[in-house]
Amino acid sequence: MDSNRKTLVTLATYNEIENLPRLVDEIFAAAGEVDVLVVDDNSPDGTGAWCDRQGAQDPRLRCLHRAGKLGLGTATIAAMRYALEHGYPRVLNMDADFSHHPRYLPALLAAMDQPVGGGRVDVVIGSRYVAGGRIEGWPIRRHLMSRAVNWYARSILRLAPRDCSGAFRCYRTELLAGVDFDQIRSRGYSFQEEILWHLKCLGAVFREVPITFVDRERGNSKIGLREGVSALRVIAGLALASRPKPPAAAGAGGAAASGHGNDQP
Repeated sequence: MDSNRKTLVTLATYNEIENLPRLVDEIFAAAGEVDVLVVDDNSPDGTGAWCDRQGAQDPRLRCLHRAGKLGLGTATIAAMRYALEHGYPRVLNMDADFSHHPRYLPALLAAMDQPVGGGRVDVVIGSRYVAGGRIEGWPIRRHLMSRAVNWYARSILRLAPRDCSGAFRCYRTELLAGVDFDQIRSRGYSFQEEILWHLKCLGAVFREVPITFVDRERGNSKIGLREGVSALRVIAGLALASRPKPPAAAGAGGAAASGHGNDQP
C-alpha cells in the first residue's frame, strides 16, 4: 500500500527496549495497514538499535534517531514533520509503554472517518475522561494532578475536549500543515495542551473515544510534579498570547471547518 493511503503511528522512546518489540507486534496485529515511526532519543538500552535491526526486515517500521533527551514535545513535532514530509494523511501518536493499548487503534482510526455535524473530524483523542474511559494503576496524587491540569486547560484556553493532556491521538495532517511548529513553546508534556490550542485556532473539529489508560508495567516513568507545574506555566502563557499565525507556506487547506470538540498528566 502506498504511504499516501496509510496512517503513521509514532512512538517517542527513551529506554523502552522492555516494551517496544512486543508493542510493535501488537500495533501491526491490531492495525496492519499502518506504518510505525519510532523517535528515539539515543536510548542507552538499545531501543534505537533494535528498531534499526527490525526495520531492516520490515519496511513498515522506521526509526528517527536524535542526539539525546530533547523532550516529548520536540519528539512529537519531529514525528509530525516526518508524516507531512512523507505524505501521510494521518499521524497517530501513542505512548511506548502500553499505557495506550494497541487494541484501541481501530476505534481511533474509524472515528476519523465519522463526520461531526456535517464536517470532518480533524483530531481524535483516546480519552480517559469521557463516558467509558478510565485510568488504572495511578496513585491519588497523579489523579489529582491530571484532573487539575485538564480543568485548567479547558477553562483558560477554552478547549472543548475532556482529555486535553492525553497523548493518544490521531491527527489529520492537512490541518497540521497549518501549524507553525516554530511557535510551539513546550518541549515536554505540556505540548499536548499547546498543540490542541494551535489546532483550535485553525478551526479543528475534535472527537473523543473512550480508552482505559493503564500505568506502565515495565520501565521507569518520566513524569513528575515538575512536569505538571511546567504545564500550568505554559498554559497560562498561551492564554495571554495572541492568536498564532500559520506558517507562510501553508495554504488555505491548512484550516478545517470549525467545531468543538504514558506518561502524561
